[in-house]
Amino acid sequence: MISPSHQAGFVNIIGKPNVGKSTLMNILVGERLSIVSSKAQTTRHRILGLINTDEYQIVFSDTPGMLKPKYELHKSMMTFVRLSLEDADVIVFVTDLYETDEEIEEVITKMNASGVPILLVINKIDLAKEGQLEEITQYWMARVNAATVIPIAALKRFNTERILQEIVARLPVHPPFYDKEELTDRPERFFASEIIREKIFTNYKKEIPYSTEVGIEDFHEEEKLIRIRATIFVERDSQKGIVIGDKGKMLKKVGTEARLELEKFFGKKIFLETFVKVEQDWRKNKLVLKKFGYDPS
Repeated sequence: MISPSHQAGFVNIIGKPNVGKSTLMNILVGERLSIVSSKAQTTRHRILGLINTDEYQIVFSDTPGMLKPKYELHKSMMTFVRLSLEDADVIVFVTDLYETDEEIEEVITKMNASGVPILLVINKIDLAKEGQLEEITQYWMARVNAATVIPIAALKRFNTERILQEIVARLPVHPPFYDKEELTDRPERFFASEIIREKIFTNYKKEIPYSTEVGIEDFHEEEKLIRIRATIFVERDSQKGIVIGDKGKMLKKVGTEARLELEKFFGKKIFLETFVKVEQDWRKNKLVLKKFGYDPS
């Protein structure tokens, strides 16, 4: 029986690339739902993670890092950010000691005009020099209409519980939007592709991670085993060679690391096959982007 005072709402985490948004959402939700890497633009989709208690349901959305679009892919990613401002009950704006509002002035203007309560979260404060946190706080308070400021160190889990308290204090009274047993609105295939993509980000340099997309061709679950066939799409033949590596060594390394991570995530043995295909200039092609799930409409 859902209480008449039950709270539920959409909480959207936004900010520039690399400020720790995905790390923060994983800590808050308690599950590793968003892939985390030190490279910018790791998150390309909106990922929903749910927190359920008897009293409330928080629907978290971790959006792609805000940036100036250079490809059709970037435009699609920024559409996810724009949509997140439109359907939020609370906005968690994450920044750190090093970022400024350069290139995101337009999004900040829209965020301030949304009328949605904004929690200004300043991450990585464990690295602050004397007086730096005060300086950064003043800088952002002059730009963001924040309801409150929360300094945190996400990787050390310092002060992250306060974010939850501040969110719950602002959630509307509403029945749950999703089944209380759910953790996310994404299918299992999605997380399989994200985990493989994370290993591409950590194993390759320069343009390769940004030029790749992972498609799950087959996901077959048995009692004690999941069989996954994945295709890594690249934009050019030269990139295909780099991804495969000498005698297939690089692809094998990515496959092994991904399999271990997948086994942890799904709690079952994983049989993983990976292939590499060229999809010419896919980041600029609207039809291919739609096929890869980047059509946010």
